[in-house]
Amino acid sequence: MNDYGVRSMVAPLTRVAVRAPSLRGDYAEAHWVTPVDGELLLQQHREFVELLRKLHCEVEELAPVDDMPDACFTYDPAFIIPSGVIELRGAKVVRAGEPPLLAAELHALGVPVVGKLTGTATADGGDMYWLDDNTLAIGRSYRTNVEAIEQLRPIMAADGIAIETFDLPHDLGPEYCLHLMSVISAVRADLVLVYARLAPVALMQALQRRGIEILSLPEDNYLSLGCNVLAVSPGVVVMATGNDATAALLRQHGVEVHLYEASEINKGEGGPTCLTRPIKR
Repeated sequence: MNDYGVRSMVAPLTRVAVRAPSLRGDYAEAHWVTPVDGELLLQQHREFVELLRKLHCEVEELAPVDDMPDACFTYDPAFIIPSGVIELRGAKVVRAGEPPLLAAELHALGVPVVGKLTGTATADGGDMYWLDDNTLAIGRSYRTNVEAIEQLRPIMAADGIAIETFDLPHDLGPEYCLHLMSVISAVRADLVLVYARLAPVALMQALQRRGIEILSLPEDNYLSLGCNVLAVSPGVVVMATGNDATAALLRQHGVEVHLYEASEINKGEGGPTCLTRPIKR
């Protein structure tokens, strides 16, 4: 059996790629909230990785890379489907070098490259969300354009996967990062956490058609990335501290919640899903 392949947001996360931050880089240019305490950033990332291991994830630690402040957010530059990895192409200029690097690293870990975005196509993994085993939701946003979606359709179809698209709102504009996964996180196959105020109407309807229960994120937990939770198995999630109302809501619904300190990591607007590139679920 292949030691790679993903078609779910909640199936047991058995193998995952992470990358520790590098302290050499222009974090302000990458739109991090500065100043960033570099040593604390590294410590928080180490503790996050250790938590994943305690939760029975096999963690592949990729080497830090200088002058790529966002490279620790390994979900975005490449996307893994059942047959292998797709090299994406980011719209954020400071991330331009990340997709070919991550795709090559995953290939070296035994994951075949099955596709690559070209030309004017741009897409981030953060705009891609598994609605079910055979349906990938893709947010059309300032980071993911129509050209990318059309290039992805035949690659996904070869694995028997259909694409449904959902338009994201302007919100704070193109300089800020609003991904589809900024407003939705899966908890179990039948339960999701959603920031309803910014969620596409068509996405809410797609969830309802599938009989998925929707938990509405408490408003004051949005900016602290409370809507960004990582399911390591059905009903077992990892999330950043500072989102007490969301953690309590999840626990009220029978969810096992594990917390990590993220004061510095959150300055890059990336939560636990962003910090991980699932290789095998």
